[in-house]
Amino acid sequence: MQRLSKGRKLLKTFLRNRTSFIGACMSLALIIIAIFSYWLAPYDPLKQNVYHRLTPPEMIHIFGTDEYGRDVFSRVLTGARISLFVGIVSVALGMIIGTMMGMVAGYAGGKLETAIMRFLDIMMSFPDEVFGVMVMIVLGPGMLNVIIAITILMIPRFARVGHAPTLGIKEMDHIVSAKAIGAGSGRIIIRHILPNIFGDVLVMSSLWLGTAIRLEASLSFLGVGVPPPTPTLGNMVRVGVDFLASGPWVSLFAGLAILFAVFAFNLLGDGLRDITDPKLYAR
Repeated sequence: MQRLSKGRKLLKTFLRNRTSFIGACMSLALIIIAIFSYWLAPYDPLKQNVYHRLTPPEMIHIFGTDEYGRDVFSRVLTGARISLFVGIVSVALGMIIGTMMGMVAGYAGGKLETAIMRFLDIMMSFPDEVFGVMVMIVLGPGMLNVIIAITILMIPRFARVGHAPTLGIKEMDHIVSAKAIGAGSGRIIIRHILPNIFGDVLVMSSLWLGTAIRLEASLSFLGVGVPPPTPTLGNMVRVGVDFLASGPWVSLFAGLAILFAVFAFNLLGDGLRDITDPKLYAR
């Protein structure tokens, strides 16, 4: 009965925040569109037709066509799917690896904590785009390498989220009691520390998902992301820059799709932050 009451309070709090509800709807719509983009796209996103190159938006091509006559609407749908896949996978991997590193560093303390956190500080000292380009230069272009690069960028962020709360939680009475009865470090981290910080990790995951999508678009825009002809939102914006005078729609709609995704996941993150606020249960 208590769990049901808490669940209702969470749902009521989330729905009461209109911006959070809108963000959840926008994020859900984006995910559904990405999943079913293959069936929603009216044309093959790779099919060329030079006789209809740079056609402005019309009934047949509602977003127009690009310099090769490819349907921009179909390419935006496919690019959204690829960008969302890269973002979700990289954030998930960064969350798992980074959170575990942060918790281990915070729980172990001493030289291990210093070594891990100072190494992550060095990684975070580089601007995201600069570090991402450095990684992509080493690994080469490709979807898998983009995921690896963004995952590396996400790890220090999640490590900080996992590290700071662990320093206080490990001194709590129930952790001391668990140590006293012989519980191992792994069990304490997974069973006692992780549940206490999972809400913060979840909130930051939704916020940084938008960041991951933006980073993928930035790397593709700089020419070191997923190589053409595979459509991604970033390389569509990059290609469209050369046709801003004759066909601004080539990059416009891809840019709006990036804006929509980042905005949606940031609103969703704000809502999750509200419902995971400990003050909610004190009312």
